[in-house]
Amino acid sequence: MTTQVVILAAGMGSRLGRSLPKPLTELGDGRTIMQQQFDNIHHTFGRNAKVTIVVGYKLEHIIEAFPDASFVYNEQYDQTNTSKSLLRALQASPAGGVLWMNGDVVFDPTVLDRAAVMIARDQSFVTVNTAKVSDEEVKYTTSAEGYIKELSKTVTGGLGEAVGINYISAADKARLIRHLTKVGDQDYFERGLELAIERDGILIEPVDISDLYAVEIDFAEDLERANLFV
Repeated sequence: MTTQVVILAAGMGSRLGRSLPKPLTELGDGRTIMQQQFDNIHHTFGRNAKVTIVVGYKLEHIIEAFPDASFVYNEQYDQTNTSKSLLRALQASPAGGVLWMNGDVVFDPTVLDRAAVMIARDQSFVTVNTAKVSDEEVKYTTSAEGYIKELSKTVTGGLGEAVGINYISAADKARLIRHLTKVGDQDYFERGLELAIERDGILIEPVDISDLYAVEIDFAEDLERANLFV
């Protein structure tokens, strides 16, 4: 079955201070952040993976760079956060589960190999790094059964950080869509997941990738760190 992948790339990425959309930032090996993501997707899922990019800020540059992808437009990219970009992508997606990632994550190709095992089971998951717990990052806790319980930047006693690569199963997708419609424009998509867990009891597993690299690029120092790996 064809794997559905969504890349969230509508934001302005102003903290990095570049003129182009952040996913088009060049890495030390000459690839852009997004090209690295495409390479990783093809490594695990092959060329038949269906990739949809949510675009907004300076969208023409991303469309020109990746003409073979499908595109969903978040026309309110300057007024909304990732919850509304993901909502648009899931609403436009065909039946089946969806793997999605933030468009600014540089990560080890093996991350998706690990994710593929869960996708084959159609099990919703969030990839996590238990090696560090920073105040400014999305953190998580788990239930007694080991499933995600809390997932936000305000979590206290977090067990680790969410990496920004996640999967919603075919069975859970409609419920996540419903909650994403209700969250605030400035909420991250994690708020929709939290509500789906809290109110609908969906089961989301944490997938630990602490032994692999995954760097979210917000600032110049993040880019420097990512370039140590690629």
